[in-house]
Amino acid sequence: MPATTTNRSPELNNGLSWPGLVWAHLRKDLRIEWRSRDAVNSMLFFALLVVVLFSMAFDPTAATSREIAGGVLCVATLFASVSALNQAWAREIRHQVLDALRMTQGGGAAIFLAKVLANFLFVSVVQAVLGPVFFVFYNLHPLGDARLLALVIPLGTWALVSNGTFFAALSIRSRNRELLLPLILFPIFLPALLAMVLSVKTILTGDSSDPDLLWIKLLAGYDIIFTTVSLMLFDVVLQAE
Repeated sequence: MPATTTNRSPELNNGLSWPGLVWAHLRKDLRIEWRSRDAVNSMLFFALLVVVLFSMAFDPTAATSREIAGGVLCVATLFASVSALNQAWAREIRHQVLDALRMTQGGGAAIFLAKVLANFLFVSVVQAVLGPVFFVFYNLHPLGDARLLALVIPLGTWALVSNGTFFAALSIRSRNRELLLPLILFPIFLPALLAMVLSVKTILTGDSSDPDLLWIKLLAGYDIIFTTVSLMLFDVVLQAE
């Protein structure tokens, strides 16, 4: 038997089911990040910097702070995630890893979903650290149902990382991929960003006149549509040169 066959990873060579393939790819990405911590550290530094700078620019005791806090949190997460999304695929180009991934079973959908889950976990870790700091610096006391934050933030985060992972792979061959990704991602993500900002604002201000459930439903529908389309089209993106 050729050496190239015997040296292949047993995780990707034992006829795993599709969920097993997703888990194998996800575990590989988590192991790489655990060793380097590049993505989490860069995102955390940038997000904390944005939150601290904006807290100095606005009076944290004023009523307007509660109104703008949702936008600051969402925008800080958005800009902090761009570098990590680019870096996730840049790793795969080194040593022709991306070419090897093309030959694994399960197709591009398994690779895409694993990347999305990994990026979602990385951004969620940053948000978990950022949340208490954010509430302290802006002196926030949610006047609405704070439990809805546990639904709005993950839905908005999933919209960001699913689109970001797809478009980062689409632009990975470009020499200006760091510039190209925001140009593609931001207009597409704008509806989800608007829904996320308005939902967080409604929860923080307790303004019952805003239909916060409508924005949450919009976020859920956005996630389902764009995740499904990305899964269907990712094989084309993965095989493109």
